[in-house]
Amino acid sequence: MKNVSLIFSIIAVAVAVAAGVFSLTGGQNSEKNMASGDQDSTYVAKATSGIVYVNLDRIVQEYDMANDLGAVVETKVKNIQDEVNRRGKQLEDEMVDFQNKINKGLLTRSVAEVRGQELQQKQAEFNEYANQKNNEVIEEQTVMMNQIADAIQTFITKYNEEKKYTMILTNQSGVPVITADPSLDITDDVIARINEEYVKEKSKNSK
Repeated sequence: MKNVSLIFSIIAVAVAVAAGVFSLTGGQNSEKNMASGDQDSTYVAKATSGIVYVNLDRIVQEYDMANDLGAVVETKVKNIQDEVNRRGKQLEDEMVDFQNKINKGLLTRSVAEVRGQELQQKQAEFNEYANQKNNEVIEEQTVMMNQIADAIQTFITKYNEEKKYTMILTNQSGVPVITADPSLDITDDVIARINEEYVKEKSKNSK
């Protein structure tokens, strides 16, 4: 499962870049108070209570959709890597065999030249194949990251239609939220709700 952990760490970075700060307006009354110049302690308390944050690393790691997609992509990536390794090993064995025959004087110069050219062509074809498969891996991971980022962004936008927070910050490895009152951390609720929604959607699609 090492690949899954690596994939999740990549996803978290990508989601953070894609989502940034969820600037979701909900505390319109507080904004009106600011415009009117009301700077008393009551307004300050209201403004502060409208800002919360989520731990993006935890959401990605504990989001059932991310785990499901991560497992699928991990299998695809492993299959691709296994096939590339198999072809690479086969080519390597052919080259070693060719070199051994040359060292033992088992090939004429003309045969060795032809065989050498054939192996050079195979090497070029293998390099092209390996690059193509590497691009496929990158594409698979990119699409997965985009799907997860979009799902989280969409859910939190919908989530805040109910909660009406002034702003939801994303916190990843202590950035940008270095320190904050733990009561402002809504990660547990977001994880529970987003997984509940995903399970319902998954169950509906499986029927």
